[in-house]
Amino acid sequence: MVQKLNSLVESASQTAGPYVHIGCMPSYAGNAGAYDCEIGESPIAEGAKGEIIEITGEVIDGTAWALRDAMLESWQPDAAGKFPGQPGADPNVSGFCRFAVDPDIGKFTLRTVKPGAVTTRNGAMQAPHISLWIVARGINIGLQTRIYFEDEDNSGDPLLARIEQKNRLGTLVAKKSGPGQYAFDVVLQGDRETVFLDI
Repeated sequence: MVQKLNSLVESASQTAGPYVHIGCMPSYAGNAGAYDCEIGESPIAEGAKGEIIEITGEVIDGTAWALRDAMLESWQPDAAGKFPGQPGADPNVSGFCRFAVDPDIGKFTLRTVKPGAVTTRNGAMQAPHISLWIVARGINIGLQTRIYFEDEDNSGDPLLARIEQKNRLGTLVAKKSGPGQYAFDVVLQGDRETVFLDI
């Protein structure tokens, strides 16, 4: 017999974490064996062309606390600015990675190839960047943003040009911290809140 709807109680809204790790990163969540390796374990394979870099950072909440259950996905082109499937794209760069912050210290590390500038369909040049998607407890809809690089010319990037509050552009720029090393934090709220994209 079907239960009448007026007798059901509304349940709490579903959030991404911690359940997202169980389905998306089973080995990380302690359920090894579902896959030979995690899906999206690395955006590059041995022999990828270009400069290999590491980006480290934290996902910081409104109380300045680093979240320890955040999961991120990244998408990017290869060192020549080409995506998989495009003519001449590097076969050793998938451009996709799925990774989580360290559950003990709240830091993430993305090891990848530094992306090249991308030509859009209308011929405009996008500065080298990596797209990010972030989910964690309390985030009901994944957040989209980008990582640009302080040692690249970002002045002509069409997306950055559309951001009206120019003082916030720095929230999208990874800082050089050493040879092949960059620092980039995702700040969810507050004065240094990262620019998030509605895409």
